[in-house]
Amino acid sequence: MTNPVILTLKRLYTTVIYFGLSVSVTNGQHKAVIAESRLVCEWTIDDRDSVPDPLFNLRNTGTEALRQSGWKIYFNSIKKPFLAGPDTAAYHLRQVNGDLFVLTAGKKFPVLHPGHASTIRIRIPGIRNYTELPAGFYIVFDASPEKGIPIKNISKENFSTEYSIAQATYRKNEQQVPVSYNQLSPVFPTPLKYTKGNGSFAITRNIPIISPQEFSNETALLVADLQSILGAVPGVRETGSGPAIYLRKGNQPKGGYHLKADKTGVHISASGPEGIFYGIQSLKSMFPAKVWKEHQNLIEIPEVDIEDAPRFGHRALLLDVARNFQSKDKILKLLDLLALYKLNVLHLHLIDDEGWRLEIPGLPELTEVGSRRGHSTDKFTMLPPSYGSGPDSTNPFGSGFYSRKDFIEILRYATARHIKVIPEIESPGHARAAIISMDARYYRYINQGMKKEAEQYLLRDIPDSSSYQSVQGWRDNVMNPAIPSTYRFISKVTGEIVKMYREAAAPIETIHMGGDEVPEGVWEKSPAVHQLLKENRSIGNSYDLWKYYFSKVNEILKSHAIKLYGWEEIGLKRIGKRKWVVDSTVADRKYQVDVWNNIIGTGAEDLAYRMANAGFRVVLSNVTNLYFDMASNASFFEHGMNWGGFVDIDKPFYFIPYNYYLTTVEDDLGRKVSPDVFNGKKSLNHSARQHIVGLQGALWSETITKEESFEYLLLPKLLGLAERAWAGDPAWTSQKDSILQGNEYRQAWSVFTSQIGLKEFARLDYYRGGFRYRIPEPGVECRNGLVMANVQYPGLIIRYTTDGSEPDASSPEYVEPLRKKGTIILKVFNQAGRSGKKVILKN
Repeated sequence: MTNPVILTLKRLYTTVIYFGLSVSVTNGQHKAVIAESRLVCEWTIDDRDSVPDPLFNLRNTGTEALRQSGWKIYFNSIKKPFLAGPDTAAYHLRQVNGDLFVLTAGKKFPVLHPGHASTIRIRIPGIRNYTELPAGFYIVFDASPEKGIPIKNISKENFSTEYSIAQATYRKNEQQVPVSYNQLSPVFPTPLKYTKGNGSFAITRNIPIISPQEFSNETALLVADLQSILGAVPGVRETGSGPAIYLRKGNQPKGGYHLKADKTGVHISASGPEGIFYGIQSLKSMFPAKVWKEHQNLIEIPEVDIEDAPRFGHRALLLDVARNFQSKDKILKLLDLLALYKLNVLHLHLIDDEGWRLEIPGLPELTEVGSRRGHSTDKFTMLPPSYGSGPDSTNPFGSGFYSRKDFIEILRYATARHIKVIPEIESPGHARAAIISMDARYYRYINQGMKKEAEQYLLRDIPDSSSYQSVQGWRDNVMNPAIPSTYRFISKVTGEIVKMYREAAAPIETIHMGGDEVPEGVWEKSPAVHQLLKENRSIGNSYDLWKYYFSKVNEILKSHAIKLYGWEEIGLKRIGKRKWVVDSTVADRKYQVDVWNNIIGTGAEDLAYRMANAGFRVVLSNVTNLYFDMASNASFFEHGMNWGGFVDIDKPFYFIPYNYYLTTVEDDLGRKVSPDVFNGKKSLNHSARQHIVGLQGALWSETITKEESFEYLLLPKLLGLAERAWAGDPAWTSQKDSILQGNEYRQAWSVFTSQIGLKEFARLDYYRGGFRYRIPEPGVECRNGLVMANVQYPGLIIRYTTDGSEPDASSPEYVEPLRKKGTIILKVFNQAGRSGKKVILKN
């Protein structure tokens, strides 16, 4: 939808939020704030089966009138809202900075008397999803400007899926073919080759582990798993015979392993600890799911012979903890999940405009100021609320950081599981948290008359009057590349991070230095920039500062024997103000780049291949297939972003790394596209395949403001990434046309969904305390008066009611078409009794 929507009143989705306040009125001014009366605001959503129109209501349920002056209401909005119609005179709406907006009364504000309501026509341009609704409302009275009163959200979210979406799901599910359990791989991700036998081997408390000292770390992890299942510590010996679990030195390729299970025991061989570890993960994937739920006397392992090795050496997940924070315990649980599915890189996006999340000794302001979000009249006390985090600086998503001790623990935990943690220090853009923190440091020292100390790590040119605005709405979020203190800051942070890795005995080969989305207009009026351009004629103009900045950052990293890693822009250069092209002059610097932009119509559809052809080390991070924060479908009520399209588990599954054009079948709006859109685009040279070093899924956190959102967005999409990053090219990728309609693909997709539904979901229900993966909506279609239903994953159950009540785990199971009568509600349940979104049908 491209036109702004007008807010109108209808039925389906209602957000009701209120806050306690009691107001004494003197001369029309709010004098004091006491928790007594209530002001309520609510969103109501149109129930049409299309993009709804939200309606914003403000209601006074208290005993005092809300008058024209003396208050401000703040909120966050991902999209830039504006007022429409007569409300432009009744209210004023202003962007503060970033996604923070403030609503105040205008000249024609209707005094809001007790028991009365006011409808405000707030338009949200191009809204496509409920997560784009403004959030985090709070009120501030002029009498107490430092006090933000949070608006408590008591809404009930709509957990239904529109019929049009359910119908599309039905037709998609209808393409799947029946798969028997015997067709499923014994382990996941799919190994290179395997054979199944008819026997089995029982692991009991008496079964020892025979392993050389070289594999002591991997042995210890296996011992811990077996102890948690069997309730006893298995014996460990370096030599032995008889029934046992054997870990042996072999000659498999790096990361590869050979696993054989028969009546004599379990035999895992590999050339190094990494391969042994992955062999153990495959062994664990053969454990029955129930072993993770409760203690067992034995673990039955089927007879099997597996030869396996990874396809890519870089199998990564990016997790954004800057926009919204995730605790150390969540990171440790995530590392166990990545390890189970043989992903070996956790890319931590540690800083952005909205938060700095890592303690740096010597720069306490980074966490004292930059890790906290809340309401304050002093911007050097904390950052402003973002993404609905509200006025309270104790919000666990808005505020938080990893102490040095925490981060070292994370590094050790990851290293033991053969996972590299790559820290991202976003620069020079997306750096507001760092800039404001160093501003706070500057003023602390300058007020003490310590000018040298004040300027030591300053990240902006104070006289700079450049005017710009980032994609996310920030007007002060870019480091200045012309001042020496910027590089002192980068050097200081880099040095402290390297020390943490050394103390943790963790490998550090690279630091991701960001590099994306620096807005137009930045640096144009910076005296320091003008002076640098005057002194250094080789730079040329302000756009050439890009290359200058990263050359200096690269030298800092090289001094620590670390390679530069960044977003695609670090290997690009600007031609004019808006066009970016591959900068082949820096390709020999061996930069590694994440290329995310392949959106149709941007001109970047082939950017990843152009950069690989030029010699850059490319990690494919395509938004259209690998951004897990994108909503799974186009339902208005499906959680997630949508600017890069819709990403369900099929998108990473059918991603073809060396020719992703073949399976790009829709644009960012979900519309079908012709293969002709790639005419004239560059293909990946065969010799440049070596420059595609891996795949990366990304979970950005703008919409992760609840505990359940994290795992809902991550799973099961992560399993599609794991399969494509580990397993070899499947046979169906050799087709040249209409791959996704071919029988080979349909068979492979059906096997994959069966593997997930029949095996992996059952494991994820209990592994490491269980994961709340997304359960899909039922596919539903009405034909000739009958309600037809199907489900994406075999093993999940559709349940229904016909009286309009909510289905639960005891409701009838759908086994045949239903006669359409009255109100039918259908939902999908997993084996543990948890359900997904419902579909409602009415006569």
